Amino acid sequence: MTITADESRTYGYADLPGLMSLMTGDEKHGPAATSTLDVLWVLYDRVLRVTPELRDDPARDRFLLSKGHGPMAYYAVLAAKGFVPVDWLPGFGSYDSPLGHHPDRVLVPGAEIGSGSLGHGLPIAVGSALGLRAQGLHDPAVWVLIGDAELDEGSNHEAIAFAGPAGLDRLHTIVVDNSSASHALPGGIAARFEAAGWSAVTVDGRDHEALYDAFTAPHPGRPHVVVARVEPKNA
Repeated sequence: MTITADESRTYGYADLPGLMSLMTGDEKHGPAATSTLDVLWVLYDRVLRVTPELRDDPARDRFLLSKGHGPMAYYAVLAAKGFVPVDWLPGFGSYDSPLGHHPDRVLVPGAEIGSGSLGHGLPIAVGSALGLRAQGLHDPAVWVLIGDAELDEGSNHEAIAFAGPAGLDRLHTIVVDNSSASHALPGGIAARFEAAGWSAVTVDGRDHEALYDAFTAPHPGRPHVVVARVEPKNA
């Protein structure tokens, strides 16, 4: 496991609950944040090719947090990896803090998009993958994390239907499934993507090795989705 230095100390996965505990307030969407913690850590620790020093490099991987409400886990991982100072965390959600209740790409180093309004991240990720292809940048990967409830939004289904036939094989979607969607998908979430030509894997969203294997599975010529199942929101 990689650990990252921040000034005089290092941070690993075991430190994330402590970092999250620094962020207080009444509008935290706690279950929304904790559901993404393991996915975010495995991505930033072992998969994404992006560092604080390379966050503006055209060759970097792009990570888009569409599930932007309840971003404490995201901020904790960004702090652990050196993108934002740890001493920003206690100010989370305050009037003059850059760490708002929804991430702002202008204020948060390393954030690729402003998010929180459900249904936008996957369509933006499709556009990002198309833009990189048009520029001849075929190596950077685009990753987007969405919640299962976002699949209630029609914009996501348009993006899913487009990306498969377009062969956007640098596009990766993670659906954190905590059983919060209002409308069930026949055959499950993965089946919806597979019907549109995607590669799909469903795993335990708390199992780091299973997540890593799913994130790095080959999917030539097709976009890839990982459905990460976690405990139900109200469990």
